Formats: sequence, structure tokens, C-alpha cells
Amino acid sequence: MMEKEKIELKLLLPTVTASGDSCVNRLAALLTAKMGIDAAHAIQSEDDTPGQICVHYDPNVVSTGEVRELAKRAGVELDQRYGHWLSKSRSTHARRASAIESRLGRMDGVLEAVVSPDGAVRVEYDKQIIDDSAIAGALSEWTGETIEVGDDHAGHDHDDEGHESDHDHSGHDHAHGGIFGPKSELIFAILCGVFLLVGWLIETFADLNEWISLGCYVAAYMFGGYYTVTEAIEKIRAGKFEIDFLMIVAAAGAASLGAWAEGALLLFLFSIGHALEGYAMGKAKRAIEALSELAPRTARVRRDGTETEVPVEELVVGDIVVIKPDERVPADGLVIAGESSVNQAPITGESVPVDKRPVDDVDAAAADPESLSAEYRAFAGTINQSGSIEIQVTKTAAENTLARVVTMVSEAETRVSPTQKFTKKFERYFVPSVIIGVVLLMFAPLVIDESFSDSFYRAMAVLVAASPCALAIATPSAVLSGVARAARGGILVKGGGPLESLGSIDAIAFDKTGTLTEGEPKVTDVRTADGVDESELLRFAIAVEDLSKHPLAKAVVRDGKKKLGEGESGSQGDIPEATDLKSITGRGIQATVEGDLVHIGKDDLFTEVDAPPLPDSVRSIVESLEQNGRTTMIVRRGDRYLGVIGLMDTPREASKRTIAKLRELGIQRMIMISGDNQQVADAVAKEVGLDEAWGDLMPDDKVAEIKKLQSEGGVAMVGDGVNDAPAMASASVGIAMGAAGSDVALETADVALMADNLDHLPLAIGLSRATRRIIRQNLWMSLGMVAFLVPATILGLNIGPAVALHEGSTLVVVFNALRLLAYKQ
Repeated sequence: MMEKEKIELKLLLPTVTASGDSCVNRLAALLTAKMGIDAAHAIQSEDDTPGQICVHYDPNVVSTGEVRELAKRAGVELDQRYGHWLSKSRSTHARRASAIESRLGRMDGVLEAVVSPDGAVRVEYDKQIIDDSAIAGALSEWTGETIEVGDDHAGHDHDDEGHESDHDHSGHDHAHGGIFGPKSELIFAILCGVFLLVGWLIETFADLNEWISLGCYVAAYMFGGYYTVTEAIEKIRAGKFEIDFLMIVAAAGAASLGAWAEGALLLFLFSIGHALEGYAMGKAKRAIEALSELAPRTARVRRDGTETEVPVEELVVGDIVVIKPDERVPADGLVIAGESSVNQAPITGESVPVDKRPVDDVDAAAADPESLSAEYRAFAGTINQSGSIEIQVTKTAAENTLARVVTMVSEAETRVSPTQKFTKKFERYFVPSVIIGVVLLMFAPLVIDESFSDSFYRAMAVLVAASPCALAIATPSAVLSGVARAARGGILVKGGGPLESLGSIDAIAFDKTGTLTEGEPKVTDVRTADGVDESELLRFAIAVEDLSKHPLAKAVVRDGKKKLGEGESGSQGDIPEATDLKSITGRGIQATVEGDLVHIGKDDLFTEVDAPPLPDSVRSIVESLEQNGRTTMIVRRGDRYLGVIGLMDTPREASKRTIAKLRELGIQRMIMISGDNQQVADAVAKEVGLDEAWGDLMPDDKVAEIKKLQSEGGVAMVGDGVNDAPAMASASVGIAMGAAGSDVALETADVALMADNLDHLPLAIGLSRATRRIIRQNLWMSLGMVAFLVPATILGLNIGPAVALHEGSTLVVVFNALRLLAYKQ
């Protein structure tokens, strides 16, 4: 019989931050290779940890201790061997990205390399063969800029530190450098056009020596072909024959035939199209770079009674930071003095400023800052408005919410979507087929009556026409724009895969507590069993629940103390002390109080534990409360049933209008899943406008139901990203709410709504659908243009018009994708 052992991933892979990391899969593979271990898989834990790995093993072959030791050794081996590196190259653009990606992928020891159109670089490598400094050195050599070495797994983004003066926000961001700076390619393209025009005018209208016009055409070739030749050489070194190479061959062929003007026109159209494409992609790139510029560079810190200004990188946890009106918050922290309203739109996308006030107990708040509500917390990059506040730093500059979002957005750019995988696979077969066809066209004189020069010219035109340039940029440009627009709206989308998947689903499952409801339940009923005093019921319930962090437990403690009169006096009175808290998953909890074992939970709990069955009088109380939509908690001390506590969690104001907007967007099926009883689930579902509600679900049941929906055509799961992590991982797309306040939610979700606000969900769904629609449009445009141009050039269309249409389609594709930056609900 197989047994299971769950081990924290942080203990095995200290530098891994997410359960989806490749090293987790390698760890599972290493473990399953051991005798006696049947399977190993990553799971998300329900508390504030990145996750666990669950190992299924035969206890007759290996012991629990041996399993843990094997896992520890495998984890150390993997952590020492494999590295992940993230960087940003400001000199890399859409057309160079594929060449650099190919060259990185061919380096010994590089397992995977992805370069996004805007220069984000992600490399996974074997440390035994290569190190990150060698990768950085190679990237520096190919791009001509200094690339620093980043940290494994954590990555390193070089656009947010030390480069602010280098940013050129006025022109295009396609920074080749050169005598004219970042605008060199655009200026070279214009000069190419000027010399082409002068040469044509002299040749056509002036009776001057033909060498003058020829000199102008040669100058046009030099300016128009400089960057094209440079990139062609770079791609050939990377083993790729792409449009740049084809253009050079075609232009050289035109010159060899004496068609200098046509060759210069070809280079002008190509280079101006190239420069404009770089300008357009630079808009999407700058939208993402703007995130890293939100946080101020310095902070006003009070240390030893003295205020000093220090770089934000020098802030440490516990520092007191003073923030004046109209200043940006420099760090994540909790408010300890002053009251103000803070504009959190840069991080969460909330349109209305959030009021802030000091916490009541600084030490308790600092011990668990993620449990605080929004009014007590501040995030780096947000803007203080009305009054001065002081915050106590809870995260360093490298670990705060803004820094994590910037890193995750950069990583998202390098996550290849299904459509991108398809287009890359298509190109692998299409390009060789075109080259074979072009070679055959050169032998046309053997079949038809025409000169070799005509056949050669036609073959070059077909080469240009068949280059799938627009196809290569069609999906990345849309994904880049979609991710950038989402980030600006307080939505973190982790790559093209989730973005496309979310745009195709027509079913959404919602968790109830904290998602559709406020997540702040209130005690509405305290009903005692026969012969029990209400104070005894509340005292023992408060004692046990005070050890738990569950929202229902907090409500019992808060409202129970008020009912006992403790809320006003502030003293604990005669509330006893509870010890040995144990959670019984999905059923309730137990603890020891005054020597007695106290159980609190649903009625199902008391059919499982060894004790007297539930009395009919208590059962009738439970049924009565549940019929009125209450969540019930039965309390038993030893063998005595003390009574029942009824709670109610009110639906969010945004729930009903969000459901209505989702229906307008075409979401056909929306379901609420809950661990509460079916009557409570039905009551909430009816109030918010849902068709279906599934109650009485254990965590495993939620996973099973999501998998069932998944098999029926795909489903998105919306929850808090912590307790719902297993169900979210089983869905097509996991969507976490309130991720700005939860590290776990940021890590576990495919899509993270930074604000704890359901109103942002329609934006995420609508933007995803718009992105998917634009990707399809771009694919039809790019493939359609190739389908038109190839036969057209075979039948006699000249190189000039072919290049104009080819480059025009590429620009249309890019500018079509940029429409996503202006997307509105």
C-alpha cells in the first residue's frame, strides 16, 4: 500500500519561488527514479508557503526518513546544478530577438532561452557547463551594451536601476546606437530615401553624367543596407536565414542586373519599415518600463530621532519612513502614524484613493502584515495625497510588491504562448519549403523561354514575398501589448498562455468566501444547548478560535468578545488559554482547553471524531440557522455539546454587477463553489445572480469539480490564491484577487488581480478576448499576405511592390497589436 509524504519545497529548493518552476519537475523526476517511490508531484499549500512536493512511496521498500533524506539530497543537487537568469537588453528589438534567442540556445549548457520582442531575456542553464557571467558576457557582446550578472531564480532587471538617464522617451526605442544615437536606424533610412530620390530625379530629368546618379544609388545602398547587412550577418552566425539576408540577396541581384533604382527602393522600404516597427514596439516596451519607474529613488527615514534621506535600496525591514503629501511611497509597509488617502492605481488599478490610518498594535501587525486590511497597508509606487503618514517598512526594495510585479511582467514576456509555438513550428517547415521552391524557380529557363536574369529576379521576388516576417511578430506583439495594458490596469498576467486561454473560456468558477462575499463574516446567532450558559459557549469558542487565522475564526473572536463585554474593557477576563490546535481539513478544528478536548466545526466533523453523536436538539438548531443562510459552527467541550454559533458573510457590492458584465462579455456558465452547506451557497448565489452553486465541498472535492469542468471545455477559477490554490492549479486559468497584499497569491495565480476588487475581472476577461481576437486577425493578415504575394511574384510582380506590401503587412500587424494598449472596458 502506498503512503504519502509532503515536504516543503522551500526546504528542498531554497531559490525556487513557484511550484511551476522547471526545477520542481526535475526534482519529481529524480525522486521517482528511486526504488520504492511511485510518484512525486508539486502541490500548493494552503498557508503562506510557495508550495510542497507530495511523494507517494511504498513503506515496505523505503521509510519516511529515507524519503525525506532522498528529497533533501535531490534538492541540493538540483539547486547546485541548475540556474535561471532573467535580464533586459535595451538594444534588442523584435527582429534581432529571434537571432539572439537562437545564439543563446546554441551555447553549451543552455537548456532553454527565450528573448521577447522588447528585449526581456530568460535563460535556464546547467551550472556544471556554463555560468551566468558567461551568458551575460555573450549577451553583452551581441547587443553592444553592458549586461550585469543577475541572481539565479530571482532574475535581474537592468532597466530599473542606474539607467534612468539613458532612456529616450521621445523617439523609438530601437537602440542600435551609432553616430546619431538611438535614432540612427531611422535617420539612415531617411538618408537612403533622400539619395534614392535625388538619384532618380537626376537620372530621369537631368542631362548629367550617369555616374552621378549611380553614386547617389550607391549611397542609398550604403545607408539603406548598413543595418540590414549587420543583422543578416548576426542571424547567419546564429544559423538563421531570415528576411534580412533575403533582402540583401535581392538588392544585390537587382544591382547585378543594372536595376540600381529598384534595389535602392527595396532597401529604403525595408529599412524605413524596420525603423517604424521598432518605434511601434518601443511604445509597448515603454509601457512596461514605466512600471519600474514608479518607485522613488530615495526615502526619508527616521533613525535615532533624526530624519535622513537614503536610497530605497538601503531600507531595511523595521525602518520608519516619513511620506509627505504628493510624494510616492518608497516601500511596502504598515501605517503607524498619520492619516491620509493614497492613490493605489499604479499598482492595483483602483480608480478611487484608499483611506489609510495607523494600526492599533504595531508589533502584532508587523508579525503578520499580510493579514492586515488595505486601510493599514501601503505599497511602493503608490501616491500619498492629503496628509503626512509614517510607515514601518515590511519588505526590502528587492522584495516589495512593485519589484515582484516588474520581475513577473518581464518573465511573462518570455513565456511562449500556444500560438507562438504553432507559428515557430510552422516556420520550421515553411522556410525550407520556400527555399527549395526558389531554387527550382532558378531553373525555369530549362522549361520556359526566358533569360536566367529574369528567372533570378523572379526567384528573389518570391524569396522576399514568402518571408514570414509578419507571422513571426504577429503573436508576440499582441501578447506584449496585452500584458502591458493589463499591468497598467492592476492585472498581472503571467504570459501569453494564460492571456490566450482566458480569452477562450466560457465558464468561470468562483470561490465564495472572500471572493463573491466580503470575507468578513459576522456572528449573527449564539444558540446554546440545553443547560449551557451563553458565556461558557463563547469563552471556549473564543479560546480555540483565537489560535486560528481563518476569517470565520477571527469573526468569532471579535464578535464573541463584544458579546461578552470584552470589546469595551479590552481585558481577556476569564477567557481560558487553548493549546495544541489541530486543523481537521474541511471540517473544523480542535484544541485543548482546561484539560478538555474542544471541537468546533460542521456537523460532519462530529460523525468522524470519537464522541457522543449530535443531539437532535442541536441538530434542529443547525438546520434552522442554515435555512436562514447562516454558516454554522458547533462547539463541543469533551463529551458535552455547548451549542451553535451562526455567522453570515455578506456578498460584495461588486459581485452582482461583475456577474452581469461577464454575461455581456459572453461568459455562458458561472458557478460558485463553497465549503459551506448547500443552503448557504444557494442563498449567496441567488443574491449575486449566479445560476449554479455547489456547496458542502471539501478541498479535494473542489479540485475534482474543477477538473470535471475543465474536461467539458475549459474553466477559469477565481479565488484568493491561498486556500484555493489546488483548485486554481487544476483550472485552465487560475485568477487570484487581492494579490498586492499576498505573496502567495502573486506566485500561485496565472492571472493576479492586484486589487481586492471583483470589478477588475471583466477588464481581465475583456482584454484577454480582445488579445485573442487581435492575434487571430494578425495571423490571417500575415498568412494571407504571404498567400497573395508568393503567386503574385511568380506571375511577375516586381520586387519593389512586393517589399512595400510585405513591410506594410508587418506594420499593420504591429500597429493592430498596439491597439490593445488603449483597450477600455
